[in-house]
Amino acid sequence: MRKGEMTRAAILDVALGLASRDGLEGLTIGLLADRMNMSKSGVFAHFGSREDLQIEVLRLYHGRFEQEVFFPSIKEARGLPRLEAMFNRWLQRVSVEIASGCIYISGAVEYDDRPGPIRDALVAMVRAWQDALVRGAQQAIDCGDLKEGTDAQQLVYEMYGLVLAVHHDARFLRIPGAVDRAHRGFARLIEDYRNPNAKRSQPEASALQ
Repeated sequence: MRKGEMTRAAILDVALGLASRDGLEGLTIGLLADRMNMSKSGVFAHFGSREDLQIEVLRLYHGRFEQEVFFPSIKEARGLPRLEAMFNRWLQRVSVEIASGCIYISGAVEYDDRPGPIRDALVAMVRAWQDALVRGAQQAIDCGDLKEGTDAQQLVYEMYGLVLAVHHDARFLRIPGAVDRAHRGFARLIEDYRNPNAKRSQPEASALQ
């Protein structure tokens, strides 16, 4: 990358760390300039406005989420192996974010009733992930891994509830063992929906370590 591109990438990396800790609304040009040892005008030269910066931070977070969770998961076979990989990798990322914070979850609190481009971008990204989960669940139904008649959207709703519970209990309440409870909850959830005549898949070991 050219020097300007490298500087912009470095600014975004620091900005993502600040936004994870303080929320997108806590991200200011002044704070970022101090952390980068730059002038405010220098930071503005790369983004133009605080809102542009916040949206770029969202895009960076979403891109990393896709690289760590979505793209590796879709390499698994369609059906339950892929759906399990999606959940396990998602939970693995959330377990790391207990210390730093999740932009999707904190952003939902910050922008749930605040219309504008940032909310629109955040909603689009979260919906893209939910849609991917619904597709994964529907594929598991279609290939016979899960019972015929299973409601894919209901299943994803319950999966989402497990992840939100982890974030709440582990990050807010500091309750130990939340991630393990989510794994057990997901296993029980899948057993409820599993087609008893389907071949059982093995859990993804790396995601459970």
